[in-house]
Amino acid sequence: MDVLESKEAAFAVTMVRQAAQLTRRIQTSMALEGLTKSDFSPVTVADYAVQAIVGRALAGAFPAEPLVGEESSEPLRTPEGARTLDVVTRFVSKITGGADTEEVCAWIDLGAGETADCFWTLDPLDGTKGYLRGGQYAVALARVEHGQVTLGVLGCPNLGTAAELEVCGLGALVVAARGHGAWCAPLDAEDTFQPMRVSEAEDLSQARILRSFEPGHTNAGEIEALAAALGVTAPPVLMDSQAKYAVLSAGGAEMLFRFLSPKAPDYKEKIWDQAAGSIILEEAGGRVTDLRGAPLDFRTGRTLANNAGLFASNGRIHDRVL
Repeated sequence: MDVLESKEAAFAVTMVRQAAQLTRRIQTSMALEGLTKSDFSPVTVADYAVQAIVGRALAGAFPAEPLVGEESSEPLRTPEGARTLDVVTRFVSKITGGADTEEVCAWIDLGAGETADCFWTLDPLDGTKGYLRGGQYAVALARVEHGQVTLGVLGCPNLGTAAELEVCGLGALVVAARGHGAWCAPLDAEDTFQPMRVSEAEDLSQARILRSFEPGHTNAGEIEALAAALGVTAPPVLMDSQAKYAVLSAGGAEMLFRFLSPKAPDYKEKIWDQAAGSIILEEAGGRVTDLRGAPLDFRTGRTLANNAGLFASNGRIHDRVL
């Protein structure tokens, strides 16, 4: 598969696979040690630990390319965050061969970079509630060049190995590079990538809509009204996180929306929430726009400031739904 021939793609695949496997270990280890009943949770530890190891690795591999990430070490540097920082440092040290708390904080803060002609963006753990309930979540890493996403990787530890929705899947790793297609492999197996293609369905009544378990992430009432207006009778597919993009790209659904929540009418999507998933879907034959039909604009900093909401589909039904 030539998509992995570039050093950027090989780096991203290696890091996302390593990071996704780390999120599993954190979840299991903290449960076994009884740490999940303390004043911090596995998702907090995983968020910081993943951003630390990716920030450190990226600074070594591509020092001229900044990282735009979700987390900051500031809460960890407080007295209240000290115990969390100790646990994060313990997990990071197992990956790096040793680290102290100051190093870990510095690696996390590499994610405070600004957008540039070429930069990376990371969501260290997308799908907080999914992670906590044992459902779907994802590690998402993407590279952006001159305002266009050129590389995206998703690590989805609880999907099926071909990015199908399963209750307790063995995990999938999905990668796409601009002009080279979208590919999927089992999370824990190397060199077994298979091409991905979206569903060919065109009948709107049977179109499956990917929906979040968390209604606060969108406007559930508007989605239901739209589904009724389109004549959709297929039951929605409920799941969390950017893993939805992987399922959509593998043909497991036909539509995905992000309407503005009435609680946050001025909300703008964060770039790390959409970058990796959007290129994967496009390279699998799908289409991603905002709710007005405009392409996603990654030139405006840490948010998609020029876009309103999001609509992703298998492409065949996109214009009709818009």
